Amino acid sequence: MVSNFITTEYGPIPTDWDIKEIKNIADDTKDNSFIDGDWIESEYIEHEGIRLIQTGNIGLGFFKDKSSKKFISEKTFKELKCKEVKEGDILICRLADPIGRSCVVPNLGTKNITSVDVAILRPQNSDYDIFYINYSLNSPKTLNKVSSFASGTTRQRISRKNLGAIRIPVPPIKEQQKIAAILSSVDETIEKTEQIIEQTETVKKGLMQQLLTKGIGHTEFKDTPIGEIPLHWNFVKLEDISEKITKGTTPTTYGFEYVEDGINFIKVESIDDNGNFRPSLFNKITEEAHEKLKRSNILEGDLLISIAGNLGRVAIASSEILPANTNQAISIIRLKEKSINLDFLYYSLKGFAIEKYIKKVSTVGAQPNLSLKQVGEIELPLPNIEEQNKITAVLNSIDLKLKNEISKKRKLSKLKQGLMQQLLTGKVRVKINENEEVPS
Repeated sequence: MVSNFITTEYGPIPTDWDIKEIKNIADDTKDNSFIDGDWIESEYIEHEGIRLIQTGNIGLGFFKDKSSKKFISEKTFKELKCKEVKEGDILICRLADPIGRSCVVPNLGTKNITSVDVAILRPQNSDYDIFYINYSLNSPKTLNKVSSFASGTTRQRISRKNLGAIRIPVPPIKEQQKIAAILSSVDETIEKTEQIIEQTETVKKGLMQQLLTKGIGHTEFKDTPIGEIPLHWNFVKLEDISEKITKGTTPTTYGFEYVEDGINFIKVESIDDNGNFRPSLFNKITEEAHEKLKRSNILEGDLLISIAGNLGRVAIASSEILPANTNQAISIIRLKEKSINLDFLYYSLKGFAIEKYIKKVSTVGAQPNLSLKQVGEIELPLPNIEEQNKITAVLNSIDLKLKNEISKKRKLSKLKQGLMQQLLTGKVRVKINENEEVPS
């Protein structure tokens, strides 16, 4: 290897690397090596037969096998002269999101075709590692370049001609294989972490259903509007245990604009599905606006629940986000009873029974919404504080595991992005064998 570099649209790359147009990576000794899929009208769709791989099956570097599948018959395949997609082909999506994302076709156990908005790339096996090419196609720099050649107003797409003219850096085959192996090992770890997250979320859902309605160690139960609960539990409305249930308003209603720096202003999108705040999505208002909107000043320990748009997102206001305010899409619930565990109430509001209630009573217009009256009428099973604490401890422990695994996944994804940036442009060279020095 050598350590000299040449200048390209990707920045400097090693002089012993090539930079190739996508269309020239195709195996020109075989037919159908860089083509589009087939236009399949709805009348040809069947419940079994030859599988139609759709744009939704193409993830950012991986194949997404969904439960919902479409097929065509062998007869249709022959009549329309469809092109067969084979294991090891690279499928490149010519539509967002993002345009140009690709995946390697796995062994699907069926005969397959794909849709017209997908380009099929069949590289020359002796010169190209399909997994390296796939990683290179999904790198941020390549995707940005593909996006710059896209066109369309309502739905952007790139033509196969323009896609084929995109160039990517290509090292010698052995280096391609080593780079792909390194990135694949990170992907495997990410996949295992995703599986743990999915399994943990399933366990959490089951525990919530059990603990929030059946409690711990009870043998006697009573009927309530949400089903059986332990005999000695209370059944209360949210308004009965709250000092205040209110909501905010839009600052512009009172003539205030958002500012660059100031008091945090929380919207529905500022809270994720797991009850975490997303500070990067906070708006900011002035202290004057915060004082004027005093009704919706948020205090530490307030429960926030979204009541418009994405209904039922719940979070507990912590000191880290204060001072803060909110708009009319979020209800503020301030408890009057100190004998209620905040985390327990948070989990209760995230439970299946409340989700079912929200779906039942919400008004559907331009966007679904709940009134403050409907929020106050939410009915909750409520054990004594000791049992609340025990239930909360169990659910907190599983939430901590989830949080750690999600954090691990983020770090791995960041590591992968860094490796792609370094390895796919030759900024960092890989060893091909033990005796070989790594160029600087």
